[in-house]
Amino acid sequence: MSLTLKARTAEEIMTPGPTSLAATATVTEATEFLTARGFGAAVVIDDAGRPVGVVTKTDVLVHARQRAPGLEPDDTPVTEFMTPAVFAVRPDTPAASVVEQLLVLNVHHLFVADPAGVVVGVISPIDVLRKLA
Repeated sequence: MSLTLKARTAEEIMTPGPTSLAATATVTEATEFLTARGFGAAVVIDDAGRPVGVVTKTDVLVHARQRAPGLEPDDTPVTEFMTPAVFAVRPDTPAASVVEQLLVLNVHHLFVADPAGVVVGVISPIDVLRKLA
């Protein structure tokens, strides 16, 4: 059996309109944000709306494990433990390149940014699987 990717570009694969976290958000706020929405990751933006990093559920768990017990609430800013890079592609990036980048970068979320650098979508392995036929 052969599977075919039924998308030509990143824009055809992505989930549009991702929500973001402010760089001033705390661990507690990030945890509530991710769990309430069922997200695995969120892009972190600065005051000008530019992406400065990504925070994932894994980042939150690792932070919690490394944190001294008994400190409540956790007001650590996400900028202290987020991934300080946003792996992104343009909307017109070929679909095959998107899949290759997910594999090569070993990431579970690839963001889609327009030419101005504004994040307009996110691609997860589930998004790719939805386009297989």
